[in-house]
Amino acid sequence: METKYNIVKQAIKSKILDGSFQPHQKISSESELMKQFGVSRHTVRLALGDLVNDGLLYREQGAGTFCADRTKIERSSATKTKNIGIITTYISDYIFPSIIRGAESYLSKHGYNVTLFSTNNDHGNEKRILENILTQPLDGVIIEPTKSAIANPNINYYLNLERKKIPYIMLNAFYDELEPLSLTIDDEKGGYLQTEHLIKLGHRNIVGFFKNDDIQGIKRMKGYIKAHRNHGVLINPNYIINYKTIEKTTKPIEALSQLLSIDNVDRPTGIVCYNDELAVLLLDVIRGKNLRVPNDLSIVGFDDSFMAKVSEVKLTTIQHPKSKMGERAASIILNMVHEANYQLKGASDTKESIVFEPKLILRNSTKALR
Repeated sequence: METKYNIVKQAIKSKILDGSFQPHQKISSESELMKQFGVSRHTVRLALGDLVNDGLLYREQGAGTFCADRTKIERSSATKTKNIGIITTYISDYIFPSIIRGAESYLSKHGYNVTLFSTNNDHGNEKRILENILTQPLDGVIIEPTKSAIANPNINYYLNLERKKIPYIMLNAFYDELEPLSLTIDDEKGGYLQTEHLIKLGHRNIVGFFKNDDIQGIKRMKGYIKAHRNHGVLINPNYIINYKTIEKTTKPIEALSQLLSIDNVDRPTGIVCYNDELAVLLLDVIRGKNLRVPNDLSIVGFDDSFMAKVSEVKLTTIQHPKSKMGERAASIILNMVHEANYQLKGASDTKESIVFEPKLILRNSTKALR
């Protein structure tokens, strides 16, 4: 259980780091903080004392306590450390090690250290990481957004990065309201290619599984819908399955199991998956129903991850640039860091964001419908 002292300290620290308290702004008095948090004067003094020692606040005798201006200190220190932060939703899972290796390899060749952070696709974790980043010297940050389809509660922290002139770029997705430089794959086109492939093979009952708290899933679903429309194929509304990150190992499995229990012409013959990780999970459901891929069901993944080739069924999937994306991100962030007259103006005024073209990789998980 968090102590009262830590609650007070963290609340003030968060307001400093998200920019709510500006440099040299006077913060609430001890009495006001006591009333606000319902704590003793001793607790308030302990919290403020720690923040003064951390260099986040300073005191002026007889005037009060003020927010420190750390900008010059941080920029000077960052120049010496040659350190780049990388924030991803996951570090050791799925395609993320390849992305990180690509970036880390390039950065190390150019004499930079890398500090890795994982949000686990959770906004609370993202907040803690951004607070950490804003209190340590970093030259720049490569970021994969957390739950990019949902309004982000941590936007102020990113705005504070901009105020401090710390360059950042985003991978796989981006927060639209910030309009940052970004490296993404054309997710809508990828979803279109997945679906069109099955339609061209004669499939009409195609189930689509899309994670809807990340913008990638929203865009892939858009591609799925567009492919149906362009080819004049009606969509059964029950065939679009949306799920959140927290549901990724439960809801899709339950939904497919139910759909495959239908014993009539409406039973699906094709499946479009948000990614390869999901496709491999669904292969177990299909086996459990004594059905075979691709004889009874065709299935298409996304990302061309290592998982696409580990099963006896080799997945037809969409190629993701992975390590190439990481390397390109590292190259761009160093260019931004090295610009002596760098001023953050937004993506349209500096360099162009990069969108990688998706490519369908054909393997043995799909076949023409008889």
